[in-house]
Amino acid sequence: MINQPPGKFDPDYVATLRRILEIAVEHIAEENRTPATKAKMAQTIVQGAAGGIIDAGDLVSRAVRVGETRAA
Repeated sequence: MINQPPGKFDPDYVATLRRILEIAVEHIAEENRTPATKAKMAQTIVQGAAGGIIDAGDLVSRAVRVGETRAA
């Protein structure tokens, strides 16, 4: 992954972040794969990327931790 300044996500980088979300969602229980949980996971990924996290594995891990509990 490449380092992107906060708020400067080009279309290719957004596609990468989407793929990271897809991978993270595959790692949580099916009953937790609700739209609200996926939104929380996506937010976690975007915030991490905006904060300078460039390791895909780290972003996946953070999103999975958030997704382990279904959002209300």
